[in-house]
Amino acid sequence: MDILRLEAVTKRFGGIVACKDISFGIPEGRIMGLIGPNGAGKTTIFNLITGVYSLTAGRIYFRGADITRLRPDELVALGIARTFQNIRLFRNLTVLDNVRIAVDRNLPYSFGAALARLPSVLSKERAVYRQATEYLAALGLSGRAGDRADSLPYGLQRKLEIARALALKPKLLLLDEPAAGMNPEESAELARLIRRIHGEFGLTTLLIEHHMDVVMELCEQIYVLNFGVKLAEGDAETVQGNPDVLRAYLGEGYKRAGN
Repeated sequence: MDILRLEAVTKRFGGIVACKDISFGIPEGRIMGLIGPNGAGKTTIFNLITGVYSLTAGRIYFRGADITRLRPDELVALGIARTFQNIRLFRNLTVLDNVRIAVDRNLPYSFGAALARLPSVLSKERAVYRQATEYLAALGLSGRAGDRADSLPYGLQRKLEIARALALKPKLLLLDEPAAGMNPEESAELARLIRRIHGEFGLTTLLIEHHMDVVMELCEQIYVLNFGVKLAEGDAETVQGNPDVLRAYLGEGYKRAGN
């Protein structure tokens, strides 16, 4: 069964069509890639799924329920979390506090109880701390918990953003170019990390990425966009051999180069 389903999804900004009649589904537990040239509409799709943009036409379903008109916070509560192409951290806060904020989002106590420091509140805060440190450990960030987020190297900031997304306890994780700016060794390490957390946390993952080594290593299914419309869809072998994809995105020499 598809955990996420897009049906004829279209988004227009005035006279500009960012994406048109996009339809695909992601079976639960899969890793799916969303690829294409810059400006193809990939991040627009993420923004539509997560409620940042409203649809011009079409429907989006999550676990069989129509989520087309839901707000971003409602979608998070249902189990959809994301990272961003441009890293969005609380840069002046510590690494630990960035994750604690995500864990803490639904603690069931009042402002008065928190102010009074009631035992029940203290117990919940200890649980938040414990959970946050577990997410940091899963991403290899335990040793940087007390550092300011903006002091981390770029690659570790990417990992912190993933840790914060995991702290929202998603069932569907959307990763927007997580390997951007990384060298081949770093991107290979990230691919291994994504595969591990995908299994460890029981996720379904939708991935936008320009590092084709990461995409081909991870993704069981790939959907290719070009100028806001579907160009191709299939497994890695099918997409790599598609002449339209080679011409529009990968380049005619892609397979000959051994990729």
